[in-house]
Amino acid sequence: MITVQEAEQIILSHIKDYGIEYVPFQQALGRVLAEDLLCDRDMPAYDRISMDGIAVRYSAIERGVTSFTIRATQAAGDAPLSIEHDEECIEIMTGGALGTSTDTVVPYEHIEIKQGKALIVSTKIKQGQNIHYRGSDKRKGDVAATAGSIIDAAIINVAATIGATLLPVKRQPRILIVSTGDELVEVDETPAPWQIRRSNNYTIQAVLRQNGLDADMMHLPDDATIMEQQLREALGEYDVLLLSGGVSMGKYDHLPMVLKQLGVQQHFHKVQQRPGKPFWFGSHNNTLIFAFPGNPVSGFMCLHRYFLPWYYQGMGVAQKKLYAMLASDITFAPNLQYFLQVATHMNEQAQLVATPLPGNGSGDLANLVESNAFLELPIDKTEFKAGEVYRLWVFKQ
Repeated sequence: MITVQEAEQIILSHIKDYGIEYVPFQQALGRVLAEDLLCDRDMPAYDRISMDGIAVRYSAIERGVTSFTIRATQAAGDAPLSIEHDEECIEIMTGGALGTSTDTVVPYEHIEIKQGKALIVSTKIKQGQNIHYRGSDKRKGDVAATAGSIIDAAIINVAATIGATLLPVKRQPRILIVSTGDELVEVDETPAPWQIRRSNNYTIQAVLRQNGLDADMMHLPDDATIMEQQLREALGEYDVLLLSGGVSMGKYDHLPMVLKQLGVQQHFHKVQQRPGKPFWFGSHNNTLIFAFPGNPVSGFMCLHRYFLPWYYQGMGVAQKKLYAMLASDITFAPNLQYFLQVATHMNEQAQLVATPLPGNGSGDLANLVESNAFLELPIDKTEFKAGEVYRLWVFKQ
């Protein structure tokens, strides 16, 4: 067996760049931006009014003028209007463009309008107030969104604002999720007492979708001949295979042998960790194979601890390390790195606290509903005390 850190280093040494493609900005949510987005003009593009009211010359207010004749009314989207005299104003709406003849906006809350005149009833007027000046956010040519960012609603907003109808995004690997096992039946079937419904493949698919990834799915029976035939085709078609089950020491765990027969290079099999000790990783030409144990929690943990960091690093996304403080003492005796299921919360001192939810082993899928992260407890300790801080792997907000 190798350590968690060794497994991580081996996997990250197989980072791949799958290139760039362009997608409509409305379809880019969750994808990774491949190039900086640049402003095509200043942001905002004009001196933008930020409150409904009247636009006046501040010099008039300084001279004691409080009553202004409304020369015209300007809506957002109208060409900017001007005044000719200090005692005039433009009634103007939020989003409107300020003309060059005025420099201050007094909101409706601070005026009274009667018979075409606006009377200022506040003494707290400042020059330039309620104006979002041209270029105060960004200048033409400035970076509006940085390469390596995961495209979210804010970046969609920016893309629409700068007219970026097609966004350059990192091309994603072609992924196939493969479940294995004769004990598995489809979700809509009624299992025999000795069978279970397939769930790991749908769990993996759901995690991928949460991270902006699509994947095909396939199921293989515990038959070495069929496995070899189907996987041979998959190796030529996909960039990544995510396998679930068939990698332990059982008589029907054929995957390691089948992959060897197919010429797949095994980089490691078994990691000093719980859950997920039987985890297998290999490569064949340009295809990577992540073979997770069939136990639900094991596969779920390995997906978050190994595959997602590999994916995001290959996409050029900076991943921040998270840490949390253990809420209570815990003992773990086996000589394994322990990924403890926890529920996290922020305490009154703004510290992230992880409450242990050990569950009933790597088959306790229901416990994942109550927890939201794994706390990575190092292999060189058996006693872990409340208040100690360890690496956190969040899988649910």
